[in-house]
Amino acid sequence: MEILLSKQCESLTGVLDRRQGYFIQRRGERFFGQRSKHTVPPDGHWRFILTCARLAQNKLYATDIRVGRLEVANALNEARHFVAAQHLQLAIYHARDIINLQKTFGL
Repeated sequence: MEILLSKQCESLTGVLDRRQGYFIQRRGERFFGQRSKHTVPPDGHWRFILTCARLAQNKLYATDIRVGRLEVANALNEARHFVAAQHLQLAIYHARDIINLQKTFGL
């Protein structure tokens, strides 16, 4: 997952929530979600994606996220949200798409 920063934010790295098992890592001039080497709860990946999507909604630090369908499907399946995972249609999911998934399927 790529995190697109706002113009007001030069860098954003580290942990957003330790209970998710993911952190933000800088690679060159781009920022990505990265799985921790430590224990990750079954729904940690999905919660991290959702947290980043919510962060992008306020446009203060991030303006959007880009997540491929396979990554979203894997995160939903790990979190045992099988029905939502079966209904994925887009190749790339943005913050608004993740929020819509969350609302549509009550995740």
